[in-house]
Amino acid sequence: MTKGIGGLSAPAVLSTLKSRRAAVQPITADEYRARIEAVRTHMAARKVDALLLPASSNLLYFTGLDWHPSERLTAALILKDGDPVYVCPAFEEPKLRGHITVGDQVRTWQEDESAYALVADLVRAQSGASATVAVDALGYAGVFFDLAASLPQATLVDARPLTEACRRVKSAHEIALLSHAKAITLEVHRLAAGILHPGITPAEVVAFIGQAHRALGADGGNTFCAVQFGEATAYPHGAPGDWFLKEGDPVLIDTGCAIEGYKSDITRCYTFGHATPEYRRVWEDERDAQMAAFNAARIGVPCEAVDQAARSFLESRGYGPGYQVPGCPHRTGHGVGLDLHEPAYIVGGNKQPLEAGLCFSVEPMLCLYGKFGVRFEDHVYMTEDGPRWFTIPPTDVDNPFGLHG
Repeated sequence: MTKGIGGLSAPAVLSTLKSRRAAVQPITADEYRARIEAVRTHMAARKVDALLLPASSNLLYFTGLDWHPSERLTAALILKDGDPVYVCPAFEEPKLRGHITVGDQVRTWQEDESAYALVADLVRAQSGASATVAVDALGYAGVFFDLAASLPQATLVDARPLTEACRRVKSAHEIALLSHAKAITLEVHRLAAGILHPGITPAEVVAFIGQAHRALGADGGNTFCAVQFGEATAYPHGAPGDWFLKEGDPVLIDTGCAIEGYKSDITRCYTFGHATPEYRRVWEDERDAQMAAFNAARIGVPCEAVDQAARSFLESRGYGPGYQVPGCPHRTGHGVGLDLHEPAYIVGGNKQPLEAGLCFSVEPMLCLYGKFGVRFEDHVYMTEDGPRWFTIPPTDVDNPFGLHG
């Protein structure tokens, strides 16, 4: 039996867990204000007069306001100076005020009024009717078109060059929050492997993983969870069907959580029982492809070079070429922060150079359709001296969690 797999009782494991939340230091109001000033610098460089942030991770990043996206506009308007102006339905104002971290200006609209006319009035009052307004597209898609109708003389532009310029490089505080989330998820992976037994279903494992994340102090439990057994592991996002764990089955678990909104996303693969020679070979090829990508990550090299390093290694082992299967059918990685997937993307064609503070996954999955798949997903953050792992990847197919004794 693979070491650390099976033999534990889920209720017994859960009863021992204690929250790690006390160690978390939230983002402060001063940090949010610094982010607002940083984006204003980019706004000035691009001659942008106002930035509209509807409910999305960008609203959270710049103001600390975590709000649900909706067809009813709730947003922050960042103008050339001063605190943000919040716009929301009148009936939401009491709730909104209880969640504001930066500033206190709230303008409301009634159900029979136009939220976009209100935003237009605010923009015109400071910058005139022909202002340039950057609109965040991460929220409700209709925002851009509805605002255009209310500000016909204005120039509306995509906010991504502004928001991504601020969010791409993580601060030391952000890296600490990411590290905290990933440490929790790695521990949940280890615990989940221990509660496996013949006949258990993916749904039962998913339920345990949610409970374990919650017990350890993650925001609301896990943010997502995929559990795959047997042939279902061959496909990046699983396969339909009723699956029950059997002796000798490959197992793939991909899950994550959030701490103060900052995400973890870790995948582990192993065998319930003893690895076959073929599984062992593929598992070790996946391990080595992940390390090839890691070793290619250096300050100044383009993101695509990290992806190409993994593919070149896999092709040397007879996989591919390119995205062909048997091989790696998807990109090698994605950025991570307040969004599970965000720039920078580790994919062919992305010329963006790596820089200190970038955080991204390294996960060049190996798929053998009709048989099984293996994916290790760990994340790195870039330093001036090269990449650093948030979590240490597995190295031994017979002991995937590096257990001692």
